[in-house]
Amino acid sequence: MNTEKTTIGIMVFPETTGAVVYGMYDLFVSTGHDWSVITEGRPGRSLIHATLVAREPGLLTISNGVRISPNTSFTDCPPLDVICVPEVNLPPGTPLANRYAKEIEWLKERYRQGAILAAACSGAMLFAEAGLLDGWEATTHWAWCDDMRERFPAVKVREQQALVVTGEGQRLIMAGGGTSWMDLALYLIARLVGVEIAMQVARINLIDWHHIGQQPFARLARTRQVDDAVIARCQSWIAEHYDEPNPVNNMIRLSGLAERTFKRRFQQATGMSPLEYVHAMRLEEAKQMLESGDESFEAIANQVGYEDAGYFGRLFKRKVRLTPTAYRKRFGALRKSMPD
Repeated sequence: MNTEKTTIGIMVFPETTGAVVYGMYDLFVSTGHDWSVITEGRPGRSLIHATLVAREPGLLTISNGVRISPNTSFTDCPPLDVICVPEVNLPPGTPLANRYAKEIEWLKERYRQGAILAAACSGAMLFAEAGLLDGWEATTHWAWCDDMRERFPAVKVREQQALVVTGEGQRLIMAGGGTSWMDLALYLIARLVGVEIAMQVARINLIDWHHIGQQPFARLARTRQVDDAVIARCQSWIAEHYDEPNPVNNMIRLSGLAERTFKRRFQQATGMSPLEYVHAMRLEEAKQMLESGDESFEAIANQVGYEDAGYFGRLFKRKVRLTPTAYRKRFGALRKSMPD
């Protein structure tokens, strides 16, 4: 175990949330401290020093009207071992380069100086804007994956991974969507302080590692309509007829285009082949049915357009990273616990 106190800075800016900023902060400062309180009745020595860093000094209002007081500014910030970037709470596709120009330059400079950079959720987009991810694997919130892939083609987007560690010296770390910032914090604690210490933090806070990735949580973000009117018309049609036989051939006829032209334009407009798109639509409907009902997998497969339930099961596991049984067990119980 490393007994030296690690220094971690958490970047704050208006378009982030208190839950992620203070959640990471609390996990870090509790490291080495809280376990002794519970097991020995006395506080232990905190092994991580966390600080909140902002572009300028002074009070800052972040998402949902939360007021936050950064500890230091970019100019006055001392050397740090790690810099964490929380999520960017903006609609996917929002231009970020100009809005966060100072943040991006500060991250680039600190990375050149040897700091580890870690991003939660859509915060990884700032790494991409900085050019730090070119040629490397990356992940971000599933709703931003298409945007990262389209705008930064040199980045190898791994949307199904909840955590990606990459870059020179593995100094770029990214967690996917939602509460995977907890995975990020636990990984940093394990890497910089010790695995057993990280396990203690996880036990105290009842944190379950998101090893399955973020794909089961994602809805089909790519069903949003596109600029190509012909393809948009086909999108609208398939949303209601995905369960029909030969859906790709039917879309080709509806488009009035030659098959090769249709497939090329569909790929350009949606980022998916027509058949991939159909599978995605069917699997999203299957997820809903698995969450909300008790029908057999064979019945669900038939209802969404698959005559072969075995093929449906294999496809579901490959795309969602869970078997239909595991998916229903995990998310069906969650849905049933919610009020109508």
